[in-house]
Amino acid sequence: MPAIVSSNSTERNRQQLQGAFDFALEQVDRLVAKYPTDYYPMYTVDGEFGKDTSRWTHWCDGFCPGLMFLFAARTGSELWLDRAVKRSIPLEPRQYDRSVHDLGFLFLSTYARWLELGGPAAHIAPVLQQAGRTMAMRFMERGQYLRSFVEPSSLFIDIMMNVGTIFHAGYELQDKHLLAIANQHCLTTRRVLVRGDGSTAHEAQFDLTSGECIRQSTHQGYRGDSCWSRGLAWSMYGFTRSFKQTGDPEYLQTAMSNAHFWLTHCSHDGIAPWDFDAPVDGPLARTQVDTSASAVASAALLDLAGAVSDPILAITYAQCAIRTLVSLATNYLGSCTPGFEGILNGGVYHIHKSLGVHEAVMFGEYFFVEALDKALNYLDHEHPPIQTVAYPEDTLPQEARNWHDGPLSETGTSTEELSR
Repeated sequence: MPAIVSSNSTERNRQQLQGAFDFALEQVDRLVAKYPTDYYPMYTVDGEFGKDTSRWTHWCDGFCPGLMFLFAARTGSELWLDRAVKRSIPLEPRQYDRSVHDLGFLFLSTYARWLELGGPAAHIAPVLQQAGRTMAMRFMERGQYLRSFVEPSSLFIDIMMNVGTIFHAGYELQDKHLLAIANQHCLTTRRVLVRGDGSTAHEAQFDLTSGECIRQSTHQGYRGDSCWSRGLAWSMYGFTRSFKQTGDPEYLQTAMSNAHFWLTHCSHDGIAPWDFDAPVDGPLARTQVDTSASAVASAALLDLAGAVSDPILAITYAQCAIRTLVSLATNYLGSCTPGFEGILNGGVYHIHKSLGVHEAVMFGEYFFVEALDKALNYLDHEHPPIQTVAYPEDTLPQEARNWHDGPLSETGTSTEELSR
């Protein structure tokens, strides 16, 4: 049962989250002033951007302009909109990029937001549609999944964050083939990566001849059978969005199962360990948090709160998200660390490669600000309970306005007589 939140605590939360949003805006403003326009940050090194040399597939390039679109939407600033567009247009050739599974990260955070803000549909819509078509070309017929960037036999839970590009293109183009691919990928992911308790594996490996899933494995988690926290957050967010796009109740049920595991295994403040099955001590200890996972989960929980029909569950999800965001804003905001260039400290990029560990990571930055925006919208529409007062006596004649309690028994003994 969720705790009852007073109007005073609601206002305190609103002020703290608004302060965190304002700080995020200031940090990105400083980043714009310091680094060139063609720099797409990934993670900090000792609290500074500009040193993140390992880029792999450039899968984070949409997050910095995505932040700017979020600022533009909330503030109405043309400056932030111009900055966002200027940094998004160079990504446009990647609508044809067949080497990555991350086209949702690139285009749902940029071009989809640009479209929502009234950008030129004739220019934007074809880019989003082609990104969905290109993503769909990753589909493996034997196994019925979208392959990861690693190899044809690999399915990542991360792809649930990107399958939305295919749903979007399928509905816009009324292309049943695209929709079939997107739906089948979701069903396969649900079957092979989401466990019965709602936890998730990072990767599934398939036999390319038979199409059978042969094992769960991981690149980022502690073990193949562990629950990497960011992967769980990816799943919860991705299945919630797939439900919102399709209305399929199976996707909603999967997201709710993920949420149940998250709520029952997270600490009381909502800050997740980097892996829920990490050991108690040692170099990979669960004491290493991943604030990016908590940020993604907060955004997912707020979406889920708006998707479920049960009002008690909705309140539970929303309050968990807000409590987590308040914890992040209190203990991990970049302002807590002198000279820190990021918005949110305590993220993990790749723990096994010692990259971006307990640093700012761009997916954490983006989803933290997205979650702040959603939480502020939620709190702005939350009203304190009305204090109901007694009905007035003015319709009674004067002689009937004296209060008398009824008799306590058949003898007619009244409360007043017993009190004498």
